Amino acid sequence: MFAAYVTVTVLGVVFNGAAAVTYLIGHEYPKTQADMKGIHRRWVPVLGSLLAAGTVGLLAGLAVPLLGTLAAAGLILYFIGAIIAHLRVGSRDIVGGIVFLATAVAALVLGLLHHGAR
Repeated sequence: MFAAYVTVTVLGVVFNGAAAVTYLIGHEYPKTQADMKGIHRRWVPVLGSLLAAGTVGLLAGLAVPLLGTLAAAGLILYFIGAIIAHLRVGSRDIVGGIVFLATAVAALVLGLLHHGAR
């Protein structure tokens, strides 16, 4: 169980960390995604910061389980919102969001199974 928990958590850290960097360095992709969803571009760094916080929280959760649990729950909410934002504007390009969401759900479930729901 521990190996699965660590593997999924590290995968989540890599996925979300890469996405956070993309948002925070001013890459054009998050800006065009914001435009497509009708979100003002000033929110792009905020969204990147949320992804970065989730990344750090998942990583810290390996040492402090509560942080990992809270980070995974936050990322789940983030990606549910992202998927809804896509669907709201008629975009069906949600596979990436589903993969990120599934990773966050797996990290939460495996973390709770490994550490117990304390």
